[in-house]
Amino acid sequence: MIEMKQAQAGAVTAPEPAQPVLSVEGLTISVRSEGHERALVSDLSFTLARGETIAIAGESGSGKSLTSLAIMGLLPPPALRISSGAIRFQGEDLTRLPESRMRAMRGNRIAMIFQEPMTSLNPVLSIGLQLSEAIRAHEPVSKREARARALEALRRVRISEPERRMTQYPHELSGGMRQRVMIAMALALRPDVLIADEPTTALDVTVQREVLDLLRDLQSEMGTAIILITHDMGVVAEMAERVIVMKQGQAVETGAVSQIFTAPREAYTQDLLAAVPRMGDGSGAAGASPDAKPVARLRDVKVHFDIRGGILSQVTHRVHAVEGVSFDIMEGETFSLVGESGCGKSTIAKALTGLVPHQGRIEVAGHTMGGLSAAKMKEMRRDVQIVFQDPMAALDARMRVGDLVAEPLVIHGIGTPEEQREKVAGLFERVGLTRDQLDRYPHEFSGGQRQRICIARALALQPKLIIADESVSALDVSVQARVLDLLEALKREFGIAYLFISHDMAVVENISDRIAVMYMGQIVEMGTRAQIFGAPQHPYTKRLMAAVPIPDPDKVREPTPRLSGEVPSPVYKLGTGPQRLMLRNLGDGHLVADSDLPAMPTETAAE
Repeated sequence: MIEMKQAQAGAVTAPEPAQPVLSVEGLTISVRSEGHERALVSDLSFTLARGETIAIAGESGSGKSLTSLAIMGLLPPPALRISSGAIRFQGEDLTRLPESRMRAMRGNRIAMIFQEPMTSLNPVLSIGLQLSEAIRAHEPVSKREARARALEALRRVRISEPERRMTQYPHELSGGMRQRVMIAMALALRPDVLIADEPTTALDVTVQREVLDLLRDLQSEMGTAIILITHDMGVVAEMAERVIVMKQGQAVETGAVSQIFTAPREAYTQDLLAAVPRMGDGSGAAGASPDAKPVARLRDVKVHFDIRGGILSQVTHRVHAVEGVSFDIMEGETFSLVGESGCGKSTIAKALTGLVPHQGRIEVAGHTMGGLSAAKMKEMRRDVQIVFQDPMAALDARMRVGDLVAEPLVIHGIGTPEEQREKVAGLFERVGLTRDQLDRYPHEFSGGQRQRICIARALALQPKLIIADESVSALDVSVQARVLDLLEALKREFGIAYLFISHDMAVVENISDRIAVMYMGQIVEMGTRAQIFGAPQHPYTKRLMAAVPIPDPDKVREPTPRLSGEVPSPVYKLGTGPQRLMLRNLGDGHLVADSDLPAMPTETAAE
């Protein structure tokens, strides 16, 4: 940033660069391993001016988060250390400050928002107490004054019923609310620099939109400089003024956001931008064959969970997780379920695999769920496999990956050990891995490779239906693109049908044949890719699409309504329940709910 200064005598001096609030100079972060030092971040330099937003983008392992931890003085010694360079905050080198000085500055002058708020908040302390403690740790104020300022901080981040939230605990809040609490805690002391490390990666697209709007409003109000760390190029395009693209610990390209997006110089930046899923009009969908038969049928499926309370532990409330859902999945088709967290997407996946009890009728590969013998259930599960969101949690860390992929074959008694190993080796090659990797353990692979291992395991029994439950949401965009391409290639080769569950509308458009939009356990719109993305009819579908970040800094976004009031809940008192939505056929199978959404929060105009 450049300021024009005028001399007292009236003469105009030459432009002088403004003093940056933060500057990183030749930063190198090293790790000591087996007696040798290896650089994880090499010779990184940048400056940050007051009120500016700079984005550090790149794939996992590029050094983005390490840079933020170094600025905060949170690198874990002695394994990681700053081997050279300087981090200057308002002219003072943070790398030379003792821990006592850094502790006073951390949170007060430089604050940080982490990716997962639940791990950053203390589960046994109320929200009000945690906010008050953060304020009193840095300023000599009374408990009453700290509580008043904590309440004001919650009001500032536009959280509903702030007085009530002060008395609640983290587990009682939704993910979006917890992230707002973290922002309130970070901004309560009006820091000069705010580091946001993947602040919206784990959030639904509508909650992500609210958090980004909130950060932008607070920045303009308080003049806070923001370092935004993300691999979501859509978020970068909307929020940042300058971008640093990192790869393997080095800054491969730096520039204004418009220059990076319109004329990237480096091949890595070009590949990163090319991998970003973009929303269009839904054109180009091939769709399932007209002669295809249903692999799965759901008719008026309901999944309820009872909540007990009182002295006698009687059922007092009921969670209506899924309420009267009906659809078919055809052979060789990708059918997507989209919606926010808690809408019932994953519950339907569990009902399809027999993991939760249900009402209504579910047919999978000719078998009707419910009342099946153990042998029939085992046979049915050969035809339905599931790929989960977190591949590391889905793989046994103590088993070799070759044994993990062979496990379904062993369970169902298919082939000899030699035949099983040969089949696993073939599956590895099919998903882009090698035979040499069969005897490694899960921790020796990257996130994208682990997800490929999970896909290979799902393919082992040659199922008719694979359920992909948020299977790419935690992956970098380039890895995500490769996994989606793999799923598409496998569908063409083996004729597999997919139930693809996601809240990312851009990804859904790029992979789906048909889509159902869910809200509060019910379907509000269903149709082909062209129908949903080319001519969305329901207000909720339009809201989901409007909230998707656009990876184009020159495209002006229309102001989107902001939600206010209570977050809707699918919990009802026993004997009551949600209003059932009736779907009307607009033609060619495009179904839309006639009535308004149940328990829909009110909308306020965007400022």
